[in-house]
Amino acid sequence: MDPIAALQFLKLNKLSSAWVDTLWDYEFTEAEPLDATTEEQITASGEKAFKRLYSCLLPYTTDNGPSVGREDVPQSVWALFGENGVSAKSLVAVLSYFVLKGKAKTASGQQRVTALQAASLYLLLLGIPGSIANQVFHQVVFDTCSDMACHCWPQDSGKKRKKDTQKNSQADGKRSKPHRRDNEEMDVDEDEEQEEEEEVLHLSSQDLVKIRDGVVLLLQSLLRLLHKFSLKDKPQSINNCAQIFTKLIYFEPVIGGLTFSSGQDISTLKTIPELSFCGLRLLCLPSHGDEKECLRRVFHRLLYVILMMSKANRGRPTLLAPSPAVLGSRDQALHFVCHMVDELKDTALPFLQILLQHICFEMVEKSEYRSQGSQAVGMLLSRMPCADYAAFIRWLFDYSRHSKMVYRLFSVDVVMVLLEQAERTPEDSVAPELVPLLAHKFLIQNLLFGRRTDISPTVRSHTLACLAQCLELPSLNTTRAVHTLFYSSGTQTVLEGSSSDGTLGAHQTQKTYRTLPFKTVNITSSDSAGYEAKENLALLMRHVADPKTNVRKSALQALTGLLNHSVIPMTSENLAVLSERCRDPALSVKKKALQCLGDLLSTKSESGLVQRAWLQGVVPAVVDSESSVQEKALEAMEEVLLRQVKPYSIHHHLDSAQRLAWDLLGLLCHECQNLSRYFGRAFAVWSKQNRFTPRFVTNLVSHTETEHAAAAWMLLSKVAGCCPTMPCSKILEAWDHMASSKDVEVTTCCHILRVIGDICEQLNEDTRDRMVADLMSWLKGFDMSLEVISASMETLFQLGRSEDIKQTQAFLNQHCGELVSVCEAYLSTILLSETGAQNLNQDLMVKHLHTLGVASLHCPARVGRRTVLLVESVLTPHTDRPAGSDELPACVPLSQFRANSLPTKVRAHGVITLGKLCLQHEDLTQKYLPVFARELEEGSEVAVRNNVVVIMCDLCVRYTNMVDRYIPNISACLRDNQPIIREQTLIMLTNLLQEEFVKWKGSLFFRFMAVLVDPVPTIASLCEYCLVHLLLKKNPTMFSQHFIECIFHFNSYSKHKTYNRFPQTDRERVQFSLKGPHNREKRFRIYRFLLEHVTDAQRFNITNKINQSILACFADAELPLDSDGADILAETFSVLSLKEMKLQAISSPAGGATGEEPEEEENMATMAKAVLQAAHKKVVSQVQKKAFIENIIPIIIALKNMLVKERSPVLRDLMAYLQVTMQDYGSEVKDFFSGDEQLASELEYDLKMFEKEREMEQQMIHCSLRRDSNPGTALGSVQTSPAPDRTSRLIQRSGFTTPQPAPPSPRGLPPRRSLAQTDRRRSQLLSLSVNTRQSGRVDERTGYPSGLRRTVIAKGEVNDRAISTPVDEDFSVTFGEGFSAILGDQGNSSVTGDGSYLHVLSHEQQTPGPRQWNVQSPLQQKKKKH
Repeated sequence: MDPIAALQFLKLNKLSSAWVDTLWDYEFTEAEPLDATTEEQITASGEKAFKRLYSCLLPYTTDNGPSVGREDVPQSVWALFGENGVSAKSLVAVLSYFVLKGKAKTASGQQRVTALQAASLYLLLLGIPGSIANQVFHQVVFDTCSDMACHCWPQDSGKKRKKDTQKNSQADGKRSKPHRRDNEEMDVDEDEEQEEEEEVLHLSSQDLVKIRDGVVLLLQSLLRLLHKFSLKDKPQSINNCAQIFTKLIYFEPVIGGLTFSSGQDISTLKTIPELSFCGLRLLCLPSHGDEKECLRRVFHRLLYVILMMSKANRGRPTLLAPSPAVLGSRDQALHFVCHMVDELKDTALPFLQILLQHICFEMVEKSEYRSQGSQAVGMLLSRMPCADYAAFIRWLFDYSRHSKMVYRLFSVDVVMVLLEQAERTPEDSVAPELVPLLAHKFLIQNLLFGRRTDISPTVRSHTLACLAQCLELPSLNTTRAVHTLFYSSGTQTVLEGSSSDGTLGAHQTQKTYRTLPFKTVNITSSDSAGYEAKENLALLMRHVADPKTNVRKSALQALTGLLNHSVIPMTSENLAVLSERCRDPALSVKKKALQCLGDLLSTKSESGLVQRAWLQGVVPAVVDSESSVQEKALEAMEEVLLRQVKPYSIHHHLDSAQRLAWDLLGLLCHECQNLSRYFGRAFAVWSKQNRFTPRFVTNLVSHTETEHAAAAWMLLSKVAGCCPTMPCSKILEAWDHMASSKDVEVTTCCHILRVIGDICEQLNEDTRDRMVADLMSWLKGFDMSLEVISASMETLFQLGRSEDIKQTQAFLNQHCGELVSVCEAYLSTILLSETGAQNLNQDLMVKHLHTLGVASLHCPARVGRRTVLLVESVLTPHTDRPAGSDELPACVPLSQFRANSLPTKVRAHGVITLGKLCLQHEDLTQKYLPVFARELEEGSEVAVRNNVVVIMCDLCVRYTNMVDRYIPNISACLRDNQPIIREQTLIMLTNLLQEEFVKWKGSLFFRFMAVLVDPVPTIASLCEYCLVHLLLKKNPTMFSQHFIECIFHFNSYSKHKTYNRFPQTDRERVQFSLKGPHNREKRFRIYRFLLEHVTDAQRFNITNKINQSILACFADAELPLDSDGADILAETFSVLSLKEMKLQAISSPAGGATGEEPEEEENMATMAKAVLQAAHKKVVSQVQKKAFIENIIPIIIALKNMLVKERSPVLRDLMAYLQVTMQDYGSEVKDFFSGDEQLASELEYDLKMFEKEREMEQQMIHCSLRRDSNPGTALGSVQTSPAPDRTSRLIQRSGFTTPQPAPPSPRGLPPRRSLAQTDRRRSQLLSLSVNTRQSGRVDERTGYPSGLRRTVIAKGEVNDRAISTPVDEDFSVTFGEGFSAILGDQGNSSVTGDGSYLHVLSHEQQTPGPRQWNVQSPLQQKKKKH
């Protein structure tokens, strides 16, 4: 069809020239209303008229036009327009009018479709040769038409998603700050948004389909234009096109993959993302300018698609919700970048490296975005050759030491992705110094393992978790690198089939089996390697006890992986760490420890050590305070133990799960009997859940005659009391076998007896009588062990129990009384006979005493005076009693009589028997309590004194008031010279305090405090657990109530009228005294412990009480300032100077974890919490300041004047306290002394002089150490490779800048200590710190231990930081668009001559030279002055 005819519907001849000129004058920013009639006529023509015109003009976009072979038809459409009087200016005006009208947000669906068709026509006209000459191109019209796809598609859903995204995930992930806007601006914006939402019209599905087709037509027109029309001189248009194409990538999902070949036919591309990627590729053509500059621009736009962010022209990028559509667009962008790199190769590689660096610098903390980002980095790095890959690894090493936590965290993610890829084989083009960077060993040992001591707990935790994952990777070189880190000297674990040169070839790096085949060979190794491995393992164990919960969880995961893959030895010490963490204070750590033990048991089920560790960790968890932990432990025990109890058959072998279950039950029977109480608690829970079915009991009984008989009887003993019916025939057969056999194990006998006692109600009378007779026969024979005797007595009681209490007691009097008589007769033959002691059978004597004690508890009426006297005789002979008395003298210890011929073991059991007799007779208790108390003081036999403690605590439960006066005698055993007695006493007293049979009276609290410094660490740890987790919960104020009195008590100061006035003997006073300088560290350990477990309110009250009760008493001369008083006053000032004395609300940082960077973004909840904490801190600080001014300062001034007058050495301690206090109020000293400015000046001068004196002393002490110190160490460095000239010229010409972590040296990696040297240095510092703490010397000027003084740079000593990572970086991350450039030295970008990328230094950082330490002794300084 003739184009002129197709143009008629636009009514160009009816357009007034004034209207056309107005549009051109307004630069097409505003549209003057078109004549209504004309507009109506054009609109009435419909979509077909636009399509018809488009079809007519499309052939003219080709080089030859539509008239090939037709000489009668003009070849140029512009000539055709001229001949027919068609004005190009009017045509552009009318098309732009419909474009601007459809651009409005209130435009209808038809108007939007018309606008898209008009825009397509305009772009088509631009593609016809001669458009520039005919002045068709206009910058504004072109940009507006190009962007019509984004304007015409309804944005209401996208706007809501954007609002939700900003609400749920702010700009930089987990810690994101809210956008700061003024309230007025915010209100205006909200009003505008509400108006816009009200004005948005509803579009039907048909309208949306038409709009989508219009967008496709518009993009096809734009792509045809980019093929022919050069935008070389129009950079703004290129940027707009790149932004438009990037936005349209998200327009719709694409089914199947995309192809990015250069020879694609535009008309065949039907999906909008396909057209968008084709447009991005066209923008990289040389016709649109420098190819490298265009590639830089495209990669910049795709950066935010890969990062799943939305980036406008201004402002910070915002995160997009990771929906399937967003993830699909990200994947398409990655494949496009890879395609461009494969096609352009060397031209694209520098920009690929910069794109990778910007991905790293734009990363946020959210784990999902980090995971996707690291996968993107790994995919893009796979397109790099080895030399560029090594250069990026070198850059990544510096990046991993950046001050921002999220960067260090992301570097670990990238390392894990790279480890999943095949290890690269060095090429010939790679410089020798870069070859080590290609190995997985460098990634693990330098990048990953280097973050194990990171200051951020998040990074530490993630590093340890990734270390465990490394062992599961299929690369043998990766596994070997982890083995090397923990390999100890003497032997080395070598992978079978590995090459002898220490590395594996590419064809050898994949694991063939699930577990690695290992063999151990003896080699000669250096001590440093073994030391490093031990340090690494010790550091991992310290991480298991890290203060942060996530670090402990990850450390447990890493430890489990190392044990599971035999990297570290499977020792009981290493496994005990996992078991102990099952009782961690944090709930998540306990669950993680249970999971780790379960995983280890599933892979190492044959190991007895693993089985014991599993039992020690899981079984006690059934009584955990958290119900979820109880459920997890019960579930694990049920899965491993109960469900594996299946019928026994001699024709079938047990599978691995069944063997494991019976092995574990066997351990519970023998080696782990201490867990029986927890195991019984589990059965009590299971019984309520009806877990014990008749089938389970039948299966269990079938194992009672196998090699698992002991374990089967143990389970039956737990189950019997829960099941209403039991297979009695099998149990009676076992009873008969036990009665006739002598080789039944003791534990099995006890379990059988317990089962008999539980099922006795199901037995008939004859059977019960027969069993009673058998039991009496066994008990009278006295050939059973003590455990079986106790179990037999309990079974005898069960067999004789009935509903009638009198009948039950008669049964017990008959049978138990008979046993008492037998025991009494035997004791008479031994104790009353002249030769009885000579033929004494020690074991038989013990069994009689034990039987007598157990039987007497059931028949107290059958215990006569003669029986009691015989037991007394066991403790002391009858001939040693005073004449005319048949009783033991009161208050005389048992050991003060003549040496008894009976052994200690017999005497110890005699005490237990006597105690059982006392339990049933109050008069005996009253009689023997003084004797027991005296024995605790004067006795020499450990077993006897230990049993006396047990008996007296048991008697306290029965006769509380009677025993209460002897609690000081019992608590005195907390300082006994035998550890077992101290531990036993601690446990027994804790139980009594928990049940409130004993109160915190007298010196009991202070004696508990003394156990905190027990020489045996396990006892001290047990005491801490008892105090914090058991006793403090019942009395939360007991620490603060007794704190001040602790100062007087442990210094043995009794001159105060209120404190330390309770009665105690001289022996007890000396026994529990911690007086003297040699005990100073112990006293302050107690003070710190108390202060760590009190609240801020209690700390505040403690400070006030110290001021009133101690300082004021000395200031008012109520307490004399003698030698003891000076010690108390000096110690009081030292206590007030403790950091634990500071209020936590003031000393702790507001918001965020310690060690986190202040610039880290925070979300709304964290910000609100931080604001509340800051407000609370300010209020508390003001209250403390007021109390300090009103209450403490006047007393301090009075004490200072008094101490100056007396010339007391305590003045030094007072000044030290003031110095510590003024650190918090240094700028407000004059406010404290506003009433006396002279006094304030004097005090400030005194503090300065005091500080100088202490500084001089410290310099004198450490002068020789500094002079002798030699900081030289073996250093290793990685050199950079020479940079190709093309890269330097490219970057200088394009202005393309690269984000760089500021390296300490402008020539790549600085000389670094190796891992071994770094860890060795750390261990030296740690050991030095420990020694310093023990010596108690601290540098008061710096606050560091004096032993570390030469290794620490005090504040103000030097201006430059002596660490690798700067505190204040000045990175300007930019793609050269709308940002300031990164400037190196002297404000210019610097390109190193030996690196393929920029080394960017911060503005304040210069190339560091060798540090000159200006260290002089005070003597040299004095000589210079003179």
